[in-house]
Amino acid sequence: MDATANGPMHNLDDWEDDLLNRYPDPEPSEKSEEEFRNYIDSDRVDTVKEFYRVNHKFQTYDFVTQKENEFLKFDRREMSIWEAIDFLNTLVDDSDPDIDLDQLQHLLQTSEAIRADGHPDWFVLTGFLHDVGKVLCLFGEPQWAVVGDTFPVGCAFSDKIVYPEFFKDNPDTYNEKYNTKLGVYEENCGLDTVKMSWGHDEYLYQILKDYLPEPALYMIRYHSFYSQHRENAYAHLMTQKDHEMFEWVKKFNPYDLYSKAPVPPDSKKLRPYYEELVKKYLPETLKF
Repeated sequence: MDATANGPMHNLDDWEDDLLNRYPDPEPSEKSEEEFRNYIDSDRVDTVKEFYRVNHKFQTYDFVTQKENEFLKFDRREMSIWEAIDFLNTLVDDSDPDIDLDQLQHLLQTSEAIRADGHPDWFVLTGFLHDVGKVLCLFGEPQWAVVGDTFPVGCAFSDKIVYPEFFKDNPDTYNEKYNTKLGVYEENCGLDTVKMSWGHDEYLYQILKDYLPEPALYMIRYHSFYSQHRENAYAHLMTQKDHEMFEWVKKFNPYDLYSKAPVPPDSKKLRPYYEELVKKYLPETLKF
């Protein structure tokens, strides 16, 4: 399969719904399985498995380096956050009857749940922004290089990563430079020196890193790093500061996973609040 091919997921929600199966809400909820779209349908499970088969085959150290060189020039488009979200909304797949929320509504559900719990405004803004990096799909990136669980490249792939068996097709698995526990890194080197698999998390972090508080940046950069914040598989690469910041990542994660609700937020009513919040922290336009 060509690494530049589109697919293999039909839409971005397949991965997010799969997360709900793998990490069900630890607390009792009044929401039904249907409201969370927490499916176990075999066709969708197969779709997600195929996604990770391709993802794990092509996410190599060299691939990540190539994508950093390609996209971190930020020369694709200059947009306001609102233009980026409008752009992102074109990703909704109207052919799928199970999808009834566009990207803005998901972002608002996440941020409004954070806001309702009385967290600082920068935390609310983080919930509102966390998936904006998915605009990568609209720059021609296949979904396996945009969404999905993230993990370090340049060292051995942990068996705590989802579908670890698919790394058998990744050339780094057989490269002595990359297939040891530390690989190209040093013990407790710090995650800031570690290359993560390419996707929307790292891309958005790089766009926003000069504008938001450090805990917010950790949430954005590592919210898909499930093999660490759920399985603690890469503690040997982390500093004490990383561990402290990951408490924020863990605090953010339930809002992302469990904030979906059957009644969509009133985006028109909420927009003035978020316009002021965006203006407080971000410039009028950003380079993507």
